Parts: sequence; C-alpha cells; structure tokens
Amino acid sequence: MTSAPGRRSSIFTRLLRHGFTDPSAAERLLDSPELATVRNDPVLLDALGGTADPDLALHGLVRLLEAQDGATDRQELLDTVIAAKPLRDRLLGVLGASAALAEHLARHPRDWQALVTYEPRDLHPGVEEFERGLADAADPVALRVSYRRCLLSIAARDVCGTVDVAQTAAELADLATATLRAALALAAADAPEDAAMCRLAVVAMGKCGGHELNYVSDVDVIFVGEAAGDAEEDKALRAATRLASHMMRICSETTVEGSIWPVDANLRPEGRNGPLVRTLASHLAYYQRWAKTWEFQALLKARPVAGDLALGQEYTAALRPLVWQAAERENFVADVQEMRRRVVANIPAAEVDRQLKLGPGGLRDVEFAVQLLQLVHGRADASLRSGTTLDALKSLAAGGYVGRADAAQLDEAYRFLRSLEHRIQLHRLRRTHLVPEDEADLRRLGRSLGLRTDPVAELTREWRRHTTVVRRLHEKLFYRPLLDAVAALAPGEARLSAEAARERMVALGYADPAAALRHLEALASGVTRKAAIQRTLLPVLLGWFADSADPDAGLLNFRKVSDALGKTPWYLRLLRDEGAAAENLARVLSAGRLAPDLLMRAPEAVALLGDGDGGGLTPRSRASLEQEILAAVRRADNAVQGVTAARGVRRRELFRTAAADIVGSYGTESQPAEADQGALVDLVGGAVSDLTAATLAGTLSAVVREGWGDTLPTRFAIIGMGRFGGHELGYGSDADVLFVHEPREGVGEREASEAANKVVAEMRRLLQVPSADPPLLIDADLRPEGKSGPLVRTLASYEAYYRRWALVWERHALLRAEPVAGDEDLGRRFMELIDPLRYPAGGLDEDAVREIRRLKARMEAERLPRGADPKLHAKLGPGGLSDVEWTVQLAQLRHAGEVPGLRTTRTRAALAAAREAGLMSEEDAAHLDEAWVLATRVRNAVMLVRGRAGDTFPTVPRELAAVGRYLGYGPGHAGDMLDAYRRTARRARGIVEELFYGGL
Repeated sequence: MTSAPGRRSSIFTRLLRHGFTDPSAAERLLDSPELATVRNDPVLLDALGGTADPDLALHGLVRLLEAQDGATDRQELLDTVIAAKPLRDRLLGVLGASAALAEHLARHPRDWQALVTYEPRDLHPGVEEFERGLADAADPVALRVSYRRCLLSIAARDVCGTVDVAQTAAELADLATATLRAALALAAADAPEDAAMCRLAVVAMGKCGGHELNYVSDVDVIFVGEAAGDAEEDKALRAATRLASHMMRICSETTVEGSIWPVDANLRPEGRNGPLVRTLASHLAYYQRWAKTWEFQALLKARPVAGDLALGQEYTAALRPLVWQAAERENFVADVQEMRRRVVANIPAAEVDRQLKLGPGGLRDVEFAVQLLQLVHGRADASLRSGTTLDALKSLAAGGYVGRADAAQLDEAYRFLRSLEHRIQLHRLRRTHLVPEDEADLRRLGRSLGLRTDPVAELTREWRRHTTVVRRLHEKLFYRPLLDAVAALAPGEARLSAEAARERMVALGYADPAAALRHLEALASGVTRKAAIQRTLLPVLLGWFADSADPDAGLLNFRKVSDALGKTPWYLRLLRDEGAAAENLARVLSAGRLAPDLLMRAPEAVALLGDGDGGGLTPRSRASLEQEILAAVRRADNAVQGVTAARGVRRRELFRTAAADIVGSYGTESQPAEADQGALVDLVGGAVSDLTAATLAGTLSAVVREGWGDTLPTRFAIIGMGRFGGHELGYGSDADVLFVHEPREGVGEREASEAANKVVAEMRRLLQVPSADPPLLIDADLRPEGKSGPLVRTLASYEAYYRRWALVWERHALLRAEPVAGDEDLGRRFMELIDPLRYPAGGLDEDAVREIRRLKARMEAERLPRGADPKLHAKLGPGGLSDVEWTVQLAQLRHAGEVPGLRTTRTRAALAAAREAGLMSEEDAAHLDEAWVLATRVRNAVMLVRGRAGDTFPTVPRELAAVGRYLGYGPGHAGDMLDAYRRTARRARGIVEELFYGGL
C-alpha cells in the first residue's frame, strides 16, 4: 500500500527516532501483509527500537512470519509478541542481535515457542536441562537443530540481560557438555561393539573445561581410554579412537543445518602427532617425563564432561598434583611469559589493534596473568584452583595475591571484553575475535551493550579504556618477575632465602642485586613508622622501578630521599595518602640523572609530586615566577643572597618541569602517557624559557639594587635570542641574549655604558658561581659583530649598525629576538627597530638566499663532531633541528613581510603559518613538525638520562634504553627507536632539500 505524504513523514521520523538506520526499508516492511494487524501498534515499534539493530530485528520478524504454516500460526505469533512482554523482548532481542539465529527461526518457524516459557527453571538451565533439550535428536542433523534451539534460549537470556556474561559463558559450556554427550551417544549407537569394548572419557579443556565458553569456539578435549571387561588393551584403544573420531565428526562436519563447532584434541600429549586416545597410565607417564610448562598450564581447566566420568575423574585426580608442581620447574615463569609473547608476535600486523582475544590488553592477557598466579600460589592455597577465570581472580583477590582494586578493574574489563566478544560472534555465529571495522556493525554492537547515545564512539572509547586497563594490569601482574622468587620456594618454605632474593632482584633488572638488597634492608628494617610505611610501599615501588631502564638508580635514589626526609611527617604522609606521589616519585627517580640530581639538592621538592598543596607538576607562569623571585630579591641583604634565592627557585622549577615531562612520557597507572609528543616539547620549552626569563629578571634586579639602588643610570633590556627567544629552551640550554641600553636623561653615554657593562658582568658572574644550584650560562655571541663586537650597545648604536652593516646571518638570527627582561618600553622599541630587517617587505634577494644556503652548508660541514653518526645527530644531522629550523626561517625571511602569521619566534607556529599560507603542503609541514618534535625530544631525553646536554643517542646500552623508555619504546626495542628516528629524519631531509634549496 502507498502511504500519504504526511503519514509517511510522521512514520519516517518515528522510525529514525527509534533507531532505524534505513527508515524507508523499515516502512515497507511494516506495510507488508504479515504485519497488517499490528503495523500501527506502538508496543511493537518501541520493542523494535529497544533492540541492538531495529532494522535487523524487523527484517527477521517479517521472515519468521512469512515462514509460518498459515494465517492461524502467524496470528498466534503476532498475538503472543504483542501481549507477552517476556516473549517480545526475548524474540526481538535475538532477532536484532543475531542474523544467524534469525535464519534458524526462518528455517524452523515453530522454534520461537522455545522462548515463550518464562519459569524460574528456564532462567538458569544446566547440563541436565540441556540434555533434555537434545534428547530427541536421533542423527547429526537433528542434533544441530536441537542445539540451535537450546542456543536460542541462551542468546535470549543474554541479550535481555537476564543473566550476566559469566552465567552465559557457563550455560554455553553446559550446552557443549550436553552436546558432547549426545554426540558420543550417537557414535556409540552406530558402533555398539566398539562402545562395549572400551571405557572412553572425554575431558574438556580450555574455555569449555573452565566453564566459560564462547558462542562459537573450538571445544578443546582430551580423550582417555581403557579396556572394558576382558577386552585387549590395543583393540580397546582402537575402538575408543574410532568412537572419539566419530564423535568429533558429528559435532564438526557441515550438514544442511551447518555445523555445531569444531572439536579440537590438539592439547593432548604430543599434539596432533600423538595418538588421539591414550590410557591413563600413558597420559601420566607423558606428563611426568615429557610435558612442557604450557601443557601443565592447560591442565588447569581440565574437567571430565562426557563418556566414562569415573575414568575422567581418575585422570584429573592423577594429574592434579603435577599441575601444582609445575611452578617448581626451572625457568617456569620465563617459559610462561615467553609463550605469551609468542602468541602476540604471531598475530597478523593488520589484526593486532582489533584482536579482542590475543592482542595486547585482550582477554588472553587476563587469562595468562590469572593462570600464572594460580600456578605459583595454588600449590599451597587450594582456594585458587578454579578453572574459571573470574572465580580464580576473585579468589586471588580474597587471598591477597592481587590487590582488590586491581582485581576489580580486571574483572570489569574482562566482563566487558567477553560481552563484546559474545555479541560479535552471536551476529553470524562465526568464530572470530576481531572487532569489526564497519560502522553499522559497531553501531549494533554498541547498542547491544547498552550504549545508545553515540554507540560507535562510546563503544570505541569503552573498548580502548578496558584494553588499556588490562594491558597495564597484565604487565603489572604478569611481567614483573617478583613471582620468580615465590616460584623458587621449596614446598612449605615461608621465608625467602638469600639466593632467592638475589634472583628476584636480577629478574627485576637490577645490575647489582647485592647493593639493591642492602638498600631494601636499610629501608624496610626496624619497627619505626617510617619502616612500616616503606615496607608497604616497596613492593609497588620495586615494580615501578622495574618498568624503568635503571632500577638500581631508582632504588638508590629512593633511599637517599628517604634518608633525607624520612623523619619529616609530611613526607611519609605524602607517600602514604596521596595516590600519585609514590608512583610519580618512582618514575622520576629511575628515569635518569638530571631530575634526581635536582631533587637531591633540595629533597623537600618531592612535595611537588603529590596531588595537594605542592602545586602539582603544572609549570608556573612567567608572571608568578617573576613575582616570587623579585619578592625574594627584595628580602635579600645583598645581590649574592638575592641571586642565590633566584637560582634556588630555578632549581625547584626545573625539577617540576622535568618531573612533569617524565611522568607525561612514562604515564602512570591512572593516566596513560601523553600521546601528543609536541605537547610535551611545548611544555618543556615554554616552562624552561619562562623560568630563564624570570631568573634573569630577578638577577638584574638584584644587581641593580646593590650597585645603584632603585634606578640604573641607563634604561636596560635583555633580548632573548635563539631557542630562548623562541620559547624552545631545553634543560641544558644556554641563554642566548642581546643586551641593549639607553642612557637616562642627563646621564652621559660613557657613564651609562660603564653601568650597563658592569650589570652584565655581575649577572654572568653571579649566575655561574659554583653552588648546589645548576648554573645559568649567558651567551651573547649573536650580537652585532659576534664575539668581536661590544657586549652591550645603546639602542642608537644598534640602529646605526643594522642600518649600515647588518649581515645576512645577523638578520637571520634576529628572527628569534624577543624581549625577556628589563625595561619593557626599550624592549618594544628594539623590536620596532629590527622588524624591517627580519621581515623585509620585499623578501630576500637571490644573493641573500644563496648566502643563507652557503652558511647552512658550511655549518653542517664544520660543526658536526668528528666520529658522530650524522644520521643520528639530532641537531645538525639530516632531517634534524637545523634542517627544519633553517627551512622555516628561510620562509620567514622571504615571505613574512607579506604573511603576518610568519612573524613569530616559535618554530612550530611559523611552520603552521607557512602551511596555511600555501608555502608548503600540509603533508610536508606535518612531516617537518614530526621530525622537529622528535629531535627535540631526543635532546631532552639525553639531558634527563645523562645529566648533561647532548645531540646524539647515548652509546651505553642502559642509557640508550632509558632514552627509549622516555620516547615510548619498551625493553629490547632500542633498535626500533633508532630505526624510527632514521626514517623520520630521512623523510624530513627529503622535504628540506626540496623546499630549502628551491621550493620556498
């Protein structure tokens, strides 16, 4: 029938509002004859809108109605759907979540009645109920139909939320048990002589054995056979093998009704190369002599399910003691870890990010971590021996083997990931563990999990959040080989031996385990409150230190800080009560030399690492820094005291910045590492530049107050140059500056010049006086005439010089000039003086461009250190800082006169402006920005790790690993880091050659 335009618009809108993505098709289906009596019923539309995929549910309902035998059956179904809410929710819920079960219902149109009953016994069926549901199956085809009918009821309870994911998985395992029994009965009925000759036990393994099966999964089994009565063993085993093979085919083979699931016996001794059926004695002999560690891990989930259950019980009783002795095997923990790594390594690269089961942060991470803990601690604690992951996790938390908060997070994440896996498989009843990429599939999945506002975005966010949690906690529980020490304990031994403790420290990555143990003893011994708190913290701290490239330094530095502050109540309270402080401290103390060195000179700065009154790790503004430093200078009795105070503030704030950088780069358990590397570069560059400016302002004030009182005979300004003017200083950067002055009215030029030079000399001296605070070196070599020119000039002198003599390199250097301290008006007028030089209205002539290119080539040839690998030199190497900066600055010199956006001292801002002005492509600008950020990060990393500036990657392996950790590379991936740097720099160099030597 044809709808009137107004009615169509109304229905179309209602369908959209109820979640239909193809309202036109839905409207046509609603207008079909099968729905004639209910097409306007709001109950039906509301119910469809509540499903995971309303379009799919409506399509399935129409197909089911079409498949009914006649009008009477069709009306019975419709009446029941409209009148009975439990049936409506179950049926439409299944139709909206599973195209495969909708297809089954279309082929078997009376099976919908399996969803009508809603008695308590139907809510939690077990093996017995499922056996009754399969009892009428007389052949493999009928078994498949009955299996799908039972599966229909499980799916209905699942999608309606009647049961949780753990109960659904248990029901699926129970259905699998009943199905194996039915299949074995069919096999035995076909070969009664074989059945009479042997005893055959089917032992479920894997998820079926653990009572946590998926909708579509291989059912892992092991077969145990014995002769029955007086039968010969060889003949009995052959008969048992025929029965087992036939049972597997009944479940696995494809018929007109499809297949049930593959039965996989490859977990048996010797895998697919071994006999399918063995006697109990043969099994026992194999596990006692030949079994590998992973085979004992697999036996954790062994459970007799079909056939001769008494024989199956004998099998598990005989092998259980061997399972709990597995942790005593040499290299047990390492073997389990290596197996997990191999699993991850074998995932196709294109699937890693979508793998729910095997990928990092996936289901297998939870299962492996739990199983490892079970095998280590289950020897002495029988409460940990459950084959079900969530039950075992609960027991581990109850026994204190896993922190309760960690266990709760793992439980939540595992339930979410299993629910997502269930919904993915339920759609087409296909064995897959990949999150789909199609938006419609993601939408259906999100809605099926109750995410209705923005299903795709919410699903993606929740999935990533849970995988991040699992990955973090899995690494915490699984990869920290503290368990090695426990696993090496003799049965019943309660105290670690000295050797076991040493092995534990070696496993954690300590190069000097004896020294590390001495530090531990010093920190944890005694009955003081300090020792008690540190005993609580140390197990966690040791794990955090182990995440770094230098655990020895982390532990030693922690002992030093503790010795210095251990008697101050606020320090212990900070570590105990402020969640972030202890982890931040561990990260900072083990990340390299710079931050610990800054902290050791004033350990009270550890307060900055907390969440509370210390101000946290957010860098302070230049205004607040200047306010604090100038107030300290005013309180000081003389310039030395004033500058000492200023340098103390600088040391503290350098520590704050370094700590923020380290924590942002490493991430914490509550906050992942900062994904935007450029943000970290901007944070450091801005914070250190502001701090340097405030320090110079305070030092200038201190020197002027002591020498001249409130007023210097000449106005005086400091102009930041280079990285200082560009807000891009690193931890080890000098302060490149120009000094400009202007005599006050009535003051002779000579007197003014002498005063200005005295100020500069005293400032440089006081900022380099040896002390506990790091020196600040002032470099004025970018002044007119370089080192040969006067250190300080008047504004008029600068104007005369630049008007007559300015060289190309000097105009180039002025691109980064910015007032940083002193007389603001003088600084502003200096900017007005140099702007026409650095932003020439007509750009540069070709001679000047050639000169700049010649200067760059000479600099690369002359300044690169002898023996350095140019490809890994972050400053002067191909694709390094110099390449990117000279390219950007050439664009500024040539085009800033016409492009206001290029009039900035900051490299990244100028790069963005060049892109927006069309001077380079968006892709080229992005690659140059990436290379510049990476090279800057490398220089910052080297300073943090080694405590001294450097432009190349360290050659000491531990230092190189620490740089890698800072840059986001895990243990053993330093080579990947160097390869990535070379790739990034090589790509940038190609762009520089195109732009710098011709394209700009």
